[in-house]
Amino acid sequence: MSRQGRSTPRPESGDDIDFGHRQLVLRRGRHVSIRASVRTVVALSVLAVGGVVLAVFALGIGEYPVSPMDVVRVVTGQDTSFTRVVVLEFRMPRILLALVIGAALGVSGAIFQALTRNPLGSPDVIGFTTGAYTGALVAIAAFGGGYYLTALGATIGGLVTALVVYLLAYRNGIAGFRLIIVGIAIGAALSSVNQWIVIRIKLAQAVTASIWNQGTLNGLDWDQLYPVLVCVVIAVAALLAMGPQLPIMQMGDDAAGALGVRPERARVGFFVIGVVLVAVAAAAAGPISFVALAAPQLARRLTGAPGVSLVSAGVMGAFLLLLSDLVAQKIVAPAQLPVGAVTVSVGGLYLVYLLVVQARRAR
Repeated sequence: MSRQGRSTPRPESGDDIDFGHRQLVLRRGRHVSIRASVRTVVALSVLAVGGVVLAVFALGIGEYPVSPMDVVRVVTGQDTSFTRVVVLEFRMPRILLALVIGAALGVSGAIFQALTRNPLGSPDVIGFTTGAYTGALVAIAAFGGGYYLTALGATIGGLVTALVVYLLAYRNGIAGFRLIIVGIAIGAALSSVNQWIVIRIKLAQAVTASIWNQGTLNGLDWDQLYPVLVCVVIAVAALLAMGPQLPIMQMGDDAAGALGVRPERARVGFFVIGVVLVAVAAAAAGPISFVALAAPQLARRLTGAPGVSLVSAGVMGAFLLLLSDLVAQKIVAPAQLPVGAVTVSVGGLYLVYLLVVQARRAR
């Protein structure tokens, strides 16, 4: 045992439950402990190191190339030349936005997949990102657009769509499969509405809407980073305040109720937080598809966890979006693709894989 007030990581052994993997427990005092498998810790550490390496590389590419060592010198304050302006003012906001938005999408996807207990339970699939696009189109058509008006419209559109889906799917509680089916139906209806709006608005507005709909980090700077960061921090604080209820919810409502969790109340709380995360991400960069779908499942397979994990999904989401944005910048250089074009290409293949797996299990 560890002494009072000190944190001591140690592998569990003997009569401790290891859940099929060697466990690492961080204890502080008698009543506070954090448990994680060694495989999870190693996997997340590798992802974090890989993300740092990608970030350093991404900060150095462009029309004004900067070597990795010079990037490190700039970040550590050892270089105050023009290189510092290029790295910190022009490129750093994009990298941080990729990390923050990717983490937000990963956590949001993990929340909905846990609530529905289905790997297809992603905000991409159940219509929330389509609703965000509808809100953005209304803002562009009615008020002429602009970054903040479009972002506000996208946020409102995502929240309203989530409310409609929730109310239509509610029948003495929320069943995961019913939520997915209703969400797909609402998303399909909104896609038709979006096409009608694009046809009716002016050409310049339609081009703006089309670019935003692809999901892009091009042209974003510190002014867009700060609001996103504040919203994500508030959402994460709300998740921490709710405690470890989400893993319990994955066991089913009966088991959750027996363990002292109010299933419907907890579900609504997680539902709101998940919608806020995906709406904030869409408001900042447009509806970047398939990160929320793929990140939780990839993290689950990498860590070997029995269920989706918010931390693992967030780290994986940040890594995936940063990697996709790097590919988007280099694949047709000097032109830059929207990052959404890359995530759709990769995520589409992953969605096909998931559908095949689900079909085989249903036999």
